[in-house]
Amino acid sequence: MNFNGWQAMNRAAVDEAMLAMREIFPETPLQMNEHLSRRFGAEVWLKREDLSPVRSYKIRGAFNFFRKAIADGSSDRTFVCASAGNHAQGFAFVCRHFQVPGVVFMPVTTPQQKIDKTRMFGGPHITIRLVGDIFDQCYAAARAHVEETGGVMVPPFDHEDIIEGQATVAAELLAQLPDGALPDLVIMPVGGGGLSSGMIGYLSEDLPDTAFLMVEPSGAPSLKESLKAGRAVTLPKVDNFVDGAAVARIGDLNFAALQRFDEAQVMAVPENAICVTMTEMLNIEGVVLEPAGALSLTALAALDPEQVKGRRIVAVVSGGNFDFERLPDVKERAMRHAGLKKYFILRLAQRPGALRDFLNLLGPEDDIARFEYLKKSARNFGSILIGIETGRPENFAGLLERFEAAGLGYQDITENEILANLII
Repeated sequence: MNFNGWQAMNRAAVDEAMLAMREIFPETPLQMNEHLSRRFGAEVWLKREDLSPVRSYKIRGAFNFFRKAIADGSSDRTFVCASAGNHAQGFAFVCRHFQVPGVVFMPVTTPQQKIDKTRMFGGPHITIRLVGDIFDQCYAAARAHVEETGGVMVPPFDHEDIIEGQATVAAELLAQLPDGALPDLVIMPVGGGGLSSGMIGYLSEDLPDTAFLMVEPSGAPSLKESLKAGRAVTLPKVDNFVDGAAVARIGDLNFAALQRFDEAQVMAVPENAICVTMTEMLNIEGVVLEPAGALSLTALAALDPEQVKGRRIVAVVSGGNFDFERLPDVKERAMRHAGLKKYFILRLAQRPGALRDFLNLLGPEDDIARFEYLKKSARNFGSILIGIETGRPENFAGLLERFEAAGLGYQDITENEILANLII
């Protein structure tokens, strides 16, 4: 595919794909969000891909891939994918729609909830195979199965038909903005790059490159690092918390479409900041977002207010497949990022009244959320792990001053990743 000619060569094809999709689901809403618009002094529109039948945009690329493959005579072959998340669910839904057999390879470590949802969407048309502890092993097994059986591999993002399908998000939002208005800024999440390359390819006919902001999790900045290097690179390590966008290497086709951009147009946002967005949208708007689905809104909060004020902004909410068993971890991360919760190791004297003296140091908005002796056999002093929540971040400055005045030995381990992972 000649990405330099994407606008001229493929816009009509994207429109055709969008119309074809109406046979399985209506367009997802483009909603102006009053809360965010007031907060940022802007006109903030949300493209709600979390309201698709599978609660993510992944159904679009899968549908377009299947539609074209079947038209080319592949209806009698078995379709195959490797995924533990949204791609698997979109794949399964489309298998059922076209009444074709599919095999979904998932890691053995995939949560049962995701397995059950994929099976629900695909029904009798799919088979799920659990292989390997990590995705790379699972993907290798899927590729081997395709070679052995002559099946059709359906990639999650690095294929022209997948990119074309994801581009329908852009086609819809242009038609949905009132009175033919154009956005001043479009914010999109990036994982493998299928959504961003497709949307930018479609919108570049109407918008300058400066109108696009792409967002990755800090623990998986594959596009940003590739732009720095001038070539697609594989990250040596990836933080999987934002599982819908934690990709070690951006797709080759996708990078070809995006390589003209400056790395400054890719924002890497911390995983804990994403958790703040998720809890805010749940508590205030009643909107359930998965971590990848909150990327665009997290970037909006991180922008210079003067870059945002008075502008018309479209933020793509890419998915809402959130397992509520993760909610305690999300709340924990959000509070730590907001400065409302800290963890300390205290050196507390082993004498009557020592604990009472410590409690008297706490302020009226301070609350103990965790208390655990780490060395219970010490005679003179004991080490204590303590988690403290407070009502305002500035309360901790006063608390630490009182610790110092009392001669209390302490270590703040809130941001110490090694210690935190071991004992919190």
